[in-house]
Parts: sequence; structure tokens; C-alpha cells
Amino acid sequence: MTTQLEQLKSITTVVADTGDFEAIALYQPQDATTNPSLLLKAVQIEKYRPLAIEAVKWAKDQGATDDVAAVAADKLAVLIGAKLMEQVPGYVSTEVDARLSFDTMATVEKANHLLALYRDQGIDTSRVLIKIAATWEGIQAARILEAQGIKTNVTLVFSFAQARASAEAGAFLISPFVGRILDWYKADQPDADFSGANDPGVQSVTRIYNYFKEHGYDTIVMGASFRNISEIQELAGCDRLTISPGLLDELANTDAELPRKLTPVDSPKAAPAALTEQTFRWDMNEDAMATDKLSQGIRQFAKDQVTLETMLTDLAK
Repeated sequence: MTTQLEQLKSITTVVADTGDFEAIALYQPQDATTNPSLLLKAVQIEKYRPLAIEAVKWAKDQGATDDVAAVAADKLAVLIGAKLMEQVPGYVSTEVDARLSFDTMATVEKANHLLALYRDQGIDTSRVLIKIAATWEGIQAARILEAQGIKTNVTLVFSFAQARASAEAGAFLISPFVGRILDWYKADQPDADFSGANDPGVQSVTRIYNYFKEHGYDTIVMGASFRNISEIQELAGCDRLTISPGLLDELANTDAELPRKLTPVDSPKAAPAALTEQTFRWDMNEDAMATDKLSQGIRQFAKDQVTLETMLTDLAK
């Protein structure tokens, strides 16, 4: 019998949730995705340090002075993205600075800047997904970018409202988080049984996937942030799943049969009227978990971005 990783690849597009080139070479995913936390981990590994040095040198050559770290951070994200593109045949996601999560036009401008840096590297930007936090402002930025022909990955999705609004905005792909949802419920209900299909993160992604297929949305559902392979097994058949190297290894060493759990429908029906901003914000207000985890995710990505820029500042001295 083939491994569960190979079985999964036959029904779901597997994406590497890492900036580690060696892990990608080992598991051969279709796509790759990064975020500020993963970039920070990558540059702390000695063999990837030359990319950070190259980014700082480039920033200085551009005449950057006070903002050399911020300029270098964008360049570093693109350098790592370009390297990832050499290893995967599909898309690579590059994230917009989380500190812009509540500024629609600044997000659009940053996205176009990142794509310009990719073009300067000679990269085919049709393979780049611009990753944006699923705030209302971020989702509206995705709407504008998609209208410009720029594909987006709306991330930090914890609620059905975020997912639905993203699909209605025409986002190319969304990243609903599984493990972080589970973390919140386990902290709130430590004695509850969240195994298998009882996992609230699994239930969230399943609901989103079924709704998108039922109403014919083209937006790709990519489950993310897994805590164990059971969550992955329960979402087998999802459009895409982005998986860390440790869990990819576990799947590659598991030979049991992997049944498909999610399947698209044959005849989608018309979608309901789009969410208004007021309804979106109310639905988020009523969802304590989604509100907590979205805010926490943005804060953590912003913190890691600052730490990354501090490291680049030190390199620039």
C-alpha cells in the first residue's frame, strides 16, 4: 500500500508550510507558502543567512537608510519565494506585512511592490499568491487585487464569515486555520473530546468547503495550521492542505488506507446575497474564538516581522 502522503496527493494538492528548502526537496509538494514566522525561522538557520545578507546589501544599494530593514525584509521574502519557486511547480505565497492588516490601500500598494521585486528577479508572477490577513480591510484589498489580475491567498481565516466574504470578494484561495481553532476550544473546554471529526477546526473547514462547493464558488479552500495527522486525515479531499515538514514526515511513514472525506457536489446552486460590512463585523463580534485568534495571529506575525527587521538591522551595521 502506498503511504498516506502519496494517497493524499492523489486527491488533494499538498502544500509545504515551510521556508526550509531541504524539506521541500524531500517531500516534493505542489505549492509552498511562507509567513513572517517561517521567514524568521529560516534566517536563523546558518545556511540561509546568505539570503539575509544579500537582502541587506540590496537595500543599501537602493539607497535605503533609515528604513533599510523594512526594505531588506521585502527583498528577503522575495528571495526566499524565488528559491521556493525553483523547487515547486505550482504557487508560492508571499505575505504582506501584518501591520497593514487594517489598511486596504496600503495592502494593495505593498502587494504590487512585492510583485515588482519578483519581476526584478525575472520571476513569473502568475505563480505568486499575495497573502493577506482576513480582516474586512484585507478582504477588500483582495477584491481590488483580484480585479487587477493578482491572485490572493486570504489567511488567518477562523470563521465562516471570513471565508464567505473572501469568496464573495473573488479571492483565489483562502487559508482556514485548523489547529489554532482547536487550541482555543481545548483551552476553553479542557475535558471535551475533540478527536477525529469532533475537532472544531476540522468542522470549520468542512463547513466552509461544503458551502463553497454547494454554491459554486471558485475560491480554493486550503486547510492550514495542523496539530496532528488526524486533522489532515479528516480533511482528505479538501482542495489544498498546507502541511509542516514534521507532519509530512508522519504521513510519509503511515501506510494505512486514507479514505476521502470531502467531495465536491455535481450541481451547485446560486449563492445568496453578499455579506455587508456591517453583517461581517457583527458575525465576527459574535464569534469570540475567531475574534481572539485573528487578533492574536496578526499580533504574532507583526511581532515576528519586527524581530526579523531587527535581525536585518544588525546585519546592516
